Amino acid sequence: MPIELGVWKINGAVERIHFSSIETERKLEDVITHDISIIDPSLMLIGRQILTAFGKFIDILAMNSEGNLFVIELKRNKTPREVVAQTLDYASWVQQLTYTKIIEIYSEKNSGRQLEQDFVDHFQTDFPEALNESHQLIIVSAELDPATERIIDYLTGFGVPVNALFFHYFKDGDNEYLARNWLIDPHKVEAKSSSVSTLKTGKAPWNGKDYYVSLGDGIHRNWEDCRKYGFISAGQGKWYSNTLNLLKPGARVFVCIPKVGYVGVGIVTDEVVPIKDFLVEIDGGSVPLLETDLHVKMDKDVDDPDLCEYVVRVEWLKTVPKQEAIWEKGMFANQNSACKLRNQFAIERLTEHFQLEEE
Repeated sequence: MPIELGVWKINGAVERIHFSSIETERKLEDVITHDISIIDPSLMLIGRQILTAFGKFIDILAMNSEGNLFVIELKRNKTPREVVAQTLDYASWVQQLTYTKIIEIYSEKNSGRQLEQDFVDHFQTDFPEALNESHQLIIVSAELDPATERIIDYLTGFGVPVNALFFHYFKDGDNEYLARNWLIDPHKVEAKSSSVSTLKTGKAPWNGKDYYVSLGDGIHRNWEDCRKYGFISAGQGKWYSNTLNLLKPGARVFVCIPKVGYVGVGIVTDEVVPIKDFLVEIDGGSVPLLETDLHVKMDKDVDDPDLCEYVVRVEWLKTVPKQEAIWEKGMFANQNSACKLRNQFAIERLTEHFQLEEE
């Protein structure tokens, strides 16, 4: 059951700001296509009003950094049966889209631009060898009725990758606001559907919480500083720092120093921020990390949003010095600063080594 959202303005007196569903429905598609990150910052817009083989139009089609597709459908004034059935119908078409067809759709909807080039520019990572290994469905609405909620809950229980996202539109004078709520935690939906899609793709399922973090210990950051002040970081280019956006509060991270091994595991407590905005607690007060006694200088290009270091706060469950890193043949390693950890062997061995509680 989603949480009801209310907004109050505090300016001497307390004044409630009222929600308008009519305004929301009218604005949603334009706002989402203008900036898809309001749904998920890890998405890239492929196009809007995508014509399917059976003559219907998908409101919005998007892609994540793994090359998987997201069907985004606005509920508008459709009945629960209509919007869910229509979204599932679109999914039956989307799952058959080939590598070549997806590239064609993107080019048609983006004035002839090349998906491969725009993907690299957007995600600052290599273009995947395979596209559309899985897909997810998102129903967007200004209000969510009980019938739609029941149907979505039922489908997700059977691993169908569908979720609902509802927005509230608020207006206060000349200022306009959108507030967002998910029906179900997106990571839980992905984890449930992952165990089903692995049968088709051959890719190991993801448990919805574990991430691999590659931490380059050297002239730009030091592992002992990370241990002491509770953070992980990456920088010196968007290619390195961009994947830190995957890490949300509650995620569990297993930290690996390249060519050395795994040195720690912790829980993310805050989203990524530029290093100049990152504060740590010292003697009961908040101090900028850059003003602490770091082993290395981390302020290179501090005012350049593309090149500066980015930091994620972590509550460590267990860490070891670099000299005591664990590595075994068959464990997972990757060049990205952060990615989903699917390697069950690595998770099991690290859980045992770091003496983590089994869940």
